[in-house]
Amino acid sequence: MKRAILIAIALMLTAGISAQDAEKGKKEKVKEPEITFENVVYDYGMINKGADGTCEFRFKNTGKEDLILSRVHPSCGCTALDDWPKEPIKKNKTGTIKVKYNNMHIVGPFQKTITVESNAVNNRVTLTIKGNVVEPPREAAPVNSQSPIVTPQ
Repeated sequence: MKRAILIAIALMLTAGISAQDAEKGKKEKVKEPEITFENVVYDYGMINKGADGTCEFRFKNTGKEDLILSRVHPSCGCTALDDWPKEPIKKNKTGTIKVKYNNMHIVGPFQKTITVESNAVNNRVTLTIKGNVVEPPREAAPVNSQSPIVTPQ
């Protein structure tokens, strides 16, 4: 009986220590940087073939320490990174990742991703661009006031 009581007390002490460690871990996480994006998906909707495929993803460092983007990479060669912050982003400051989709060659729906790696609590974030590339409307032929057919008189 004494043995069972001692085991129960030992289990309660262990559970109490584990709970304290978990709480301590939560407090420590708050001190780390955290990257928060306004949107993680950019939808071009219908975009004409050859139109400007540039878009921006805005984010904020909502953590307590400096945020450092270590790597930003697209899923394929048709998506290029125009610009992304190389310097640390202080707490409560914002940054922008500029992306350009090359829509010159393929017509139809697309969905591409950009992976952002950093020192944040959420150290890997996936951004998505999507849309549907369509052929641009053809311009109407110029109106010629003179008839190309010459009739004999």
